[in-house]
Amino acid sequence: MAEPCPCGLDAGYDDCCGRLHRGLAATTAEQLMRSRYVAFVVHDAGYLLRTWAAAYRPPHLSFEDDMEWTALEILNTVGGSAFHTEGTVEFRAHYLLDGEPGELQENSQFTREDGRWVYVAPAG
Repeated sequence: MAEPCPCGLDAGYDDCCGRLHRGLAATTAEQLMRSRYVAFVVHDAGYLLRTWAAAYRPPHLSFEDDMEWTALEILNTVGGSAFHTEGTVEFRAHYLLDGEPGELQENSQFTREDGRWVYVAPAG
């Protein structure tokens, strides 16, 4: 059996977030959040930029060489289902930076552009 996807779900990467990285659209804001976290894990800048709202998208992304993302926790979701046009996902992402543990907590805002879920910015 394949290793579980880094997003925290039981499916393997190819059957989980890998499908989204290859072009399948996320059906919920949480699914997009999980796949964006995994894009940071695997250094997929193209996916991150494609799934960022056009008005807020940076021109490019770079990754910290000494940062290893180790776990994702979804703390709360509001809206963001297949029936919504907006939603928020609060998460905590754990990492090691130069071997020291840390975490990033954010309540992320998502919306739909051309029918597809995209990341906007931290909510609030």
